[in-house]
Amino acid sequence: MARNRKNAEGKPKSRARRRFLIGSTVAAGGLFVGWQLLGGSAPGDPATLLEPGADEAALNAWVKIARDGTVTIAVPRSEMGQGIHTALPMILAEELDADFDRVEIIDAKVDRIYVNDVMLPEGFPFGPHDESFIARQARATGRWLSGVIAVQATGGSTSVRAGWQPMREAGAMAREMLKQAAATRLGTPVASLKTERGEVVDPASGKRIGYGELAAEAAAVKLDAVPPLRDPSQFRIIGQPKQRLDIPAKVDGTATFGIDVRLPDMLFAAVKHPPVVGASVKRFDPAQVQRMPGVVKTVAVPGGIAVIADSTWRAKQALAALDIEYEPGETPDFSTDGLFASYEAALSEDGFGYQDDGEAVEILEAAGSNVLEMTYRTPFLAHAPMEPMNCTARIVDDRLEVWAPTQAPSVSRWIAAGQADMDEDKVTVNVTYLGGGFGRRGEPDFIRQAVACAMAVRGRGVQVVWSREEDIRQDTYRPATLAHFRVTTDSEGYPTAWANKLVGPSTSGQATMRYIPFGSDSGPDRTTVDGAAWLPYAIPNMRVEHILSRVPVRVGFWRSVGHSQNAFYSEAVIDELAHAAGKDPYAYRMHLLADSPRYARVLETVARMADWDAGAPAGRARGIALHESFGSIVAQVAEVSLDGSEPRVHRVWCAVDAGIVINPDTIVAQMQGGIVFGLTAALYGEITFADGEPQQSNFPDYEMIRLSTMPTIETEIIASTEAPGGAGEPGTPPIAPAVTNALFALTGQRVRDLPLSRHDWTTTGS
Repeated sequence: MARNRKNAEGKPKSRARRRFLIGSTVAAGGLFVGWQLLGGSAPGDPATLLEPGADEAALNAWVKIARDGTVTIAVPRSEMGQGIHTALPMILAEELDADFDRVEIIDAKVDRIYVNDVMLPEGFPFGPHDESFIARQARATGRWLSGVIAVQATGGSTSVRAGWQPMREAGAMAREMLKQAAATRLGTPVASLKTERGEVVDPASGKRIGYGELAAEAAAVKLDAVPPLRDPSQFRIIGQPKQRLDIPAKVDGTATFGIDVRLPDMLFAAVKHPPVVGASVKRFDPAQVQRMPGVVKTVAVPGGIAVIADSTWRAKQALAALDIEYEPGETPDFSTDGLFASYEAALSEDGFGYQDDGEAVEILEAAGSNVLEMTYRTPFLAHAPMEPMNCTARIVDDRLEVWAPTQAPSVSRWIAAGQADMDEDKVTVNVTYLGGGFGRRGEPDFIRQAVACAMAVRGRGVQVVWSREEDIRQDTYRPATLAHFRVTTDSEGYPTAWANKLVGPSTSGQATMRYIPFGSDSGPDRTTVDGAAWLPYAIPNMRVEHILSRVPVRVGFWRSVGHSQNAFYSEAVIDELAHAAGKDPYAYRMHLLADSPRYARVLETVARMADWDAGAPAGRARGIALHESFGSIVAQVAEVSLDGSEPRVHRVWCAVDAGIVINPDTIVAQMQGGIVFGLTAALYGEITFADGEPQQSNFPDYEMIRLSTMPTIETEIIASTEAPGGAGEPGTPPIAPAVTNALFALTGQRVRDLPLSRHDWTTTGS
């Protein structure tokens, strides 16, 4: 399968008014306007974006067709193992009625036509099912703003959700253009024609014309409107298991990850950052290492020092020999214990209320001593992708080219342009495969550093590669947070009032401040309460609030973001309430889901899969959890035992309702991957601080689940007609509470802080 791994630079900047109009139409679903009505020179011009060869014709900004019938689809999202380079082409090929065996893919260039208009609105402080006027207006504004600032990024499990409509429209329009070209050639009304697997068919005459024969004529067809989309009952590609299009190259070694990029006469750079939080570089002497073998230059880069040499190894050796003096920051004694003590103290404050249904506060105040109180907490976590942070950059004359495993090519372009003090139209960003992302590769730090190195050795490419130690110690961590619950129940033990006060930093706020100089972390950040507010359970009086706590540590988006912590908190508390009421945890949840049939169906499915009523084998116990995130509902049952003093997870059953499923194989794989990711964090994951320094630096002290302790995972996808949900992240949140709930059933120990490895599991029996 052919792949073009190289993106060219985007279009020149347009005037403000034109930028506003184009951004508005794209954000409003203006696929059609974006590539046809604005004319050939506008952003979204197929000839510029797809660069069709002599035997190819570009029908729109997403698809070109070769004379031999090969269909090439531009994919505007980064492939980091989540299967999006197969799922999005499947959507377009479905509407195009293409032969999927003849589909190839290229990376889309950086262009506003490929905007992701779902990510930004999901950060607004409204529940996912809030259809009030103000919520709908806010989302519309967010979509418009996404177009204005041209957000082309991969994250938040939004790729399919953001691509569902435009990819379908692109395929439908190309199909209609091919039919009109065939109608002109055959002298037949277009309404009498149909399409089948890459051909236009005239049922009356039996004539069949391949798409390749019609492509050049079809490219000249102008449409007045987007044609009707196919009814799901007609789907023959969507919903069917398909081999992923990125797998062959990854198997035969031809796939190019960021760390694989090689340029003629290129150099390599190693980077070192201050070891203490908030510190900065005060002094270093390049002369110390300048005569070491292979060393070209030592330079200050954003965040630290880089040594540029003719190999990564030589750069690392020189960097280790360099004497660097650091300026201490404002919090040299920062520690994990001190942080959580400050969180506890902050509980006396009022936070920003995201959900305030009924009279939860008043009921709890009146309940006096009849209130259950629980405090949960989770630690900082690193992303730790297998491919460490890296980026390659080269400046030739007045142009900058970047090769990066990035989740945010549009952000990378403006960050690179700012670092090099260039206009964006002088910058090209080439997106490589990502060796794991999990949110970390949406950050700009490694992009800035590579550009700074390229500026120091103009004319030669420089590849910056972080060591594993720098990767873990200088991460943008999942924030450490604390959750305090106060709950009252009725005579049957079901919650009547529920108050959850969360304490922690703003991930979105911090990230915004790293992207743009005028960003702020003071506003409300919905990610802080995702998974804590708007639960599906029938709790009549509920308040969820967040108290902002600024921390000196960099925090960022981590797979499933706030859901990863808040699902643990909420589902463990539900389990506590069930046991306090003397009720089965599954039956207890089902009672609270009486008015939520979609959620109940998912929970029923996983209980059936695990044969919940039969119970676990001797020496084992089971726990259950249910959670919705990113438009998908996932329920899991975990079966655990104790292996000496270590928890052991033997089996995990997973049921998922992800709406309309594109590629079921990908859904299963992502549920498995999300479970492994979340289970690793629940069992072992923590970044701790003492005297301002992170105490973990590599896999020996930042443990991961091994093959020998990997549980058997069984996944069932629930058929659904709902809009497609996310898949990359929803498998992660339920696994921690499922496991801790199971451990409570086994040992009688209720875990309220993670990881599990810090607890003493020698006591058994409930």
